[in-house]
Amino acid sequence: MISINSISVSFSGIDLFKDLSFVINERDRIGLVGKNGVGKSTLLKVILGWQSTDGGSVVIPDGKIIGYLPQEMVFDGDQTIWTETLKAFKELNQLQKREAEIQEQFMERTDYESDAYQRLIDELGNIHIRMEVIDDGKGEQKAEQILLGLGFKREEFNRNISDFSGGWQMRVELAKLILQQPDLLLLDEPTNHLDIDSIMWLERFFQEYPGAIMMISHDRMFLDNITNRTVEIVNGRIYDYAVPYSKFIEIRQDRIDQQKNAFENQQKYIAQQERFIERFKAKASKAKQAQSKQKQLDKIDRVEVDETDSSRIHFRFPPAPRSGDVPLKVRDFKKAYGPKEIFKDAQFDIFRGDRVAFVGRNGQGKSTMIKLIVGEEHGEGELKIGHNIHIGYYAQIQEKTLDPESTVEKVIENEATGELSKIHRVRALLGAFLFGPEDYNKKVKVLSGGEKSRLALAKLLLKECNLLILDEPTNHLDIAAKEVLKQALIDYNGTLIVVSHDREFLQGLTDRTFEFKEGRVKEHIGSIDDFLSNYQIQSFREFEGAKEEKKAVKEAVKQIEAKDESGLNNKDRKEKEKDRKRLKNTLSTLERNIEESEGEIAKLETKMADPAFVQQNQELFFQHAETQKKLDEFMQRWERTGEELDQLNDLLDRA
Repeated sequence: MISINSISVSFSGIDLFKDLSFVINERDRIGLVGKNGVGKSTLLKVILGWQSTDGGSVVIPDGKIIGYLPQEMVFDGDQTIWTETLKAFKELNQLQKREAEIQEQFMERTDYESDAYQRLIDELGNIHIRMEVIDDGKGEQKAEQILLGLGFKREEFNRNISDFSGGWQMRVELAKLILQQPDLLLLDEPTNHLDIDSIMWLERFFQEYPGAIMMISHDRMFLDNITNRTVEIVNGRIYDYAVPYSKFIEIRQDRIDQQKNAFENQQKYIAQQERFIERFKAKASKAKQAQSKQKQLDKIDRVEVDETDSSRIHFRFPPAPRSGDVPLKVRDFKKAYGPKEIFKDAQFDIFRGDRVAFVGRNGQGKSTMIKLIVGEEHGEGELKIGHNIHIGYYAQIQEKTLDPESTVEKVIENEATGELSKIHRVRALLGAFLFGPEDYNKKVKVLSGGEKSRLALAKLLLKECNLLILDEPTNHLDIAAKEVLKQALIDYNGTLIVVSHDREFLQGLTDRTFEFKEGRVKEHIGSIDDFLSNYQIQSFREFEGAKEEKKAVKEAVKQIEAKDESGLNNKDRKEKEKDRKRLKNTLSTLERNIEESEGEIAKLETKMADPAFVQQNQELFFQHAETQKKLDEFMQRWERTGEELDQLNDLLDRA
């Protein structure tokens, strides 16, 4: 559908990527992955035509529409939810205007046989096709339904969009994209700022979406539930896998392992040939043979092992100065925006050394409470900061804490004091967060979301704080950076408050959980796992998707009477029978593969037994190693499939 051909992009003479080529097909679900800063967001902008290139082209068929959900959005604060959503019909309005212009030309023109007249007919036909896709005369009705489906209430439609949190603003942008129905959706971290309920809604919608999707995300489960293809950018090159993310991780490691094995085998062979050449090149009787071997070595296609980007951020938070026993005291506290009450009667203490998680759906007041604590907002009641408290704050949206016109180096220089302000110390800190000399003079506004997150974390280290407050700190961080941040927080000896929907990140990190729900703040003693187990649930997906679980329970109840003694209902039995047939077919295929591989190995070993033949066909060693590896893989899969089939047969035989 859309073709990316030999695209190259460089900044300041340094290649971001070079000669990237791939095709986006209809109904593709592509996960675009790679470490922060490798150019994922830039590639999306290249496809959109927003980013110039040093070479190559993007071919988009006529009439194909691309929709884009950016990593960060800035909305007009004067726009209401409703007026912002109706901007989705901008394309429809333009089409209607062009349709009227063409109809007017038809009334005036008489050159019916001309090419120009035919082009107008074709253009009008394309306009009508597109209008049928995006408009059925019920645009505003659809807009209302989608906003309600995304969790908005009718009375909120006329509120200013600036009144809402980042997650709710993201839903407005999604509503606009849904109404536009583009042929290709480009999504840059779509789950950032969203609660789990929203993420589940996105999964359901994207699974049924009729067009193609290409997304950047660091949420493994989200990628696995949606994508069927993974495109990885590594060191300026691209690798394309027709599998979801978790399977891609396995295949990538297998690919690298195979490359290493082939490389080692080739190096052994090269060393052997070089020893022969060195030993006999001076002997007249062997000189010709040595020269022949040298020519063969010169022509050999050298095996290369793909480099993997193993760079990681390295940091520890400075020791926390001693604070009072109660860093934060809240009594009879409430916050409202006009008639909308966010929460009321909030009462809690946070003691020195506490590690607290704020959880709950978006819009329930988590980030609002954070802003009240750091002084960005004001409420009613008592909110008292304790004795000798120094707050370190990581905002959910970094534009609020980083000057977009400042350079990377200046951000740190302006924050550093004393010995830390010396240039070598500043650059050492930047280096620990993966900022090299080529990044020092970059302006904040051109940084990726992950780079801004790393810079904000680096900035935090310049201040000795004893109350560390982090609002969705993992949103733009890759998986490796998340692990480093978590360990640094575990080692931190001050008081911690963290807002996050990432259960894996919170596990082992917090010991108190504050739930924001329906205008209340409720405390739960214990870790995030304790909190979840109290609700008799296993994951945030179940906690924040309770409605979906209730539907599933009702459906299960309907099927109880249909179950037989084996525990299978009719529907399950049919599915299991299909699985049994599939496993049998898989076994047959694997057995054929094993037989063919064994035959190929036997032929190769026969040839390898002839020293004269082997000298002229050194590739036999590599063919033998690769075929043996394939055979081992087929055998392992055959054993696993056989075990699955045996278990399934036992289950069905008991029925």
